[in-house]
Amino acid sequence: MTQHAPPSLSIKVRSALFFVLYNLAGIFHSFLCVLVGPFLPLRARHRFINLWTRFAMWLDHRLNRITVNVEGREYLTDAPYVILANHQSSWETFYLQVLISPQATVLKRELLWIPFFGWGLALLNPIRINRSDGKAALKSVLSQGKQRLKRGLRVVIFPEGSRQAPGTHGKFNHGGSMLATQAGVPVIALTHNSGDCWPRKTWVRYPGTITLRISPPIDTHNKKAKQVSAEAQQWIMEHYPG
Repeated sequence: MTQHAPPSLSIKVRSALFFVLYNLAGIFHSFLCVLVGPFLPLRARHRFINLWTRFAMWLDHRLNRITVNVEGREYLTDAPYVILANHQSSWETFYLQVLISPQATVLKRELLWIPFFGWGLALLNPIRINRSDGKAALKSVLSQGKQRLKRGLRVVIFPEGSRQAPGTHGKFNHGGSMLATQAGVPVIALTHNSGDCWPRKTWVRYPGTITLRISPPIDTHNKKAKQVSAEAQQWIMEHYPG
């Protein structure tokens, strides 16, 4: 876990400029997405909507001096699968949209109510859940997830639910593994240290390298969801770049 010194004036200025520019770009692009997105075919829609995401990641590199090192990219094929990733910040919700497209992300429905950002996000066919109702949330993951997988979308799930501090891991829920076992698709585990550069609960961004590691496909046939979750969690913890 990285222990940051108090941010310098340069880091504060760069972080503030990044925050302003990527939000302004997001507001403008969201209007275009609402106007154009519904008329585009699936893959073209994802590419168009993620133009803002790509811009945000480019701006992050240029202003905040954050680089990304991806290991295991060869395991991300076009076949349907379920991604189980650790969750530290909002960075992974951006970067995974660029790395894995088209995809459907499991997210709390309240995010779609956010002006501008939520409007564009809704056009990406995410799997919307009500986190306050666990049984209904699981049903949504299973029913909507199977539909998305049949359409050729990869499903991305953060099984810890909420963001964790770098170097720590939350309890894994089994919804993503259950979806994979019932749909007969593999699970791919993904681990990263995004919280070292994009700490949660702050707008400050620190220069450095985010390492993102991707596992080989985890076979789910004839396995219980809990077993698949345990294998994915073990891989994430053992390969965490901390």
